Parts: sequence; C-alpha cells; structure tokens
Amino acid sequence: MKEMRERLQLFFLVLIFVSLSSFPEVLAQETQREPLIRHFNGTITATNNGISLIPSFTLGKPAVFFDLSVGGERLSFDPMFRFGMDGKPWAFVFWWRYKVVKDRRFTLNAGAHPAFIFSEMPVMVDGKEEKMLVTKRFLAGELTPMYKVSNRFSFGLYYLQGHGFNPTPPYNTNFLALNAVFSELPLFWNMELRVNPQFFFLRVDDTSGTYVTSTFALKKNDFPIGITSTMTQKINSTVPGDDFVWNVGLYYNFANDYKKD
Repeated sequence: MKEMRERLQLFFLVLIFVSLSSFPEVLAQETQREPLIRHFNGTITATNNGISLIPSFTLGKPAVFFDLSVGGERLSFDPMFRFGMDGKPWAFVFWWRYKVVKDRRFTLNAGAHPAFIFSEMPVMVDGKEEKMLVTKRFLAGELTPMYKVSNRFSFGLYYLQGHGFNPTPPYNTNFLALNAVFSELPLFWNMELRVNPQFFFLRVDDTSGTYVTSTFALKKNDFPIGITSTMTQKINSTVPGDDFVWNVGLYYNFANDYKKD
C-alpha cells in the first residue's frame, strides 16, 4: 500500500512537470493573437524567524527572503531564495507556474519546482566531528484553485505534494490548505491591511496533523515597504515541531511591467 502511494505521488509530480513543459507552446500561440505583457516583480523580506512555505516549519532564527517572479500573463518563473541573517543559505526553490484557468472570478494555477534545502549536520573529518552544510534535494508540485468573490475577498484551496531524493527523511510530504484572502482593507492614514487565514492538513511520511495559520501584511497606499507577520497554531499533530510558530518582518515590494507589441 505504501509503495503504491509513493508511485501515485511521483506520478502526480511527473504529470505536472510534463504539463508545464507544453505550456510555452500554448503561450506562444496566445501571443500571436494579442500583445504579450511581461513582468519582473519581487519581494525582499527581513524577519526575526524564517517560516517555510509550509508554515509549521521554521528556520528558528532571523532570515532574509528573496521572492522573484518573471514571465508573462500565464507562464512565470518564480524563484525563492532563503538565507539566515548570518549569510548561510536555507532554501532555494525554483518554481515554474502556469495559470491554467484565468477567468474574471475563477482561477486555477499549477506549478512545479525542484528545491534545495540546506542544513548543518555533524560529519567526521580526520577522526573529528565537525559541522558541514549539507544539501537535500526535493521535487514538488502544486495546484491552486481560487474564487474571487469581490475585489477584497477570495477563497480557495492550495495543495502541495513533495518528494525527497535523500538518504534521510522526509521522503513524502502532502499539504492541503483551505485559504481565504482579505485584501486592501482600508485603515487609518491611507494604510491597508491584507489578511490570509488558513486551515491546513499536513502529512509527512507516517506523521500527520492539522493546523491554523494566518498571515498579516500592513502597508501604506502606493508605498513599497510594509510590515508582515505570520502566526501558526498546532491543533492536533504528530509531525515534529513547535505548537506555536510566529514571526514579524519588514518587506519591500518592487514591480516592473512592460508591453511588447
């Protein structure tokens, strides 16, 4: 049963990668009919505690994030680089994402990535134990259906499945979240608040659990710098980790759009 589940998980990841490989041809056909809008956007975040894409996992110390996105209306390359404040790398994630359905109300995005996670592990060197930076390799795919109720409220699902190619666990990860997004909520002094609550189920190999989390982002209108915070509470879980995880950070957004006729 376990072997069959692992085969199905690998089939899911391969299917997403194969599908993404055909998206550039579809995109090329679309651009023949209408102008191509390209973008290069990014967010740089400095935080007291690095929190992963799966918000129950943390670096456990101050970190800086570089989240980039380059591409067109449908296909984009979204690399993510995470470092500790000491300059040591934590994670490099190379996302390819495609908007499968792009409607006024409903969107469906698919994505896949190879990822490299860095951690210090004790190794024996000339008979002495020393800490060295070790890289773990992962492959993951995601599906994100979302429904836009209004300009300020959306809801949907997020599913991520990952597989590790390493001699040590984790080997298989499944993450399923129920999302809500409250955006551009007006406050005082031209300030806006964005709130993204989640209820999620996490399965890592033979352990599993349920959690609630929420991310808050506060910024001023037409100003690129803002404050962000994430809080995650474990409900019931056998996955190793803290019962409560939180952070606060300062972020900077930049965006460049251009049109090619």
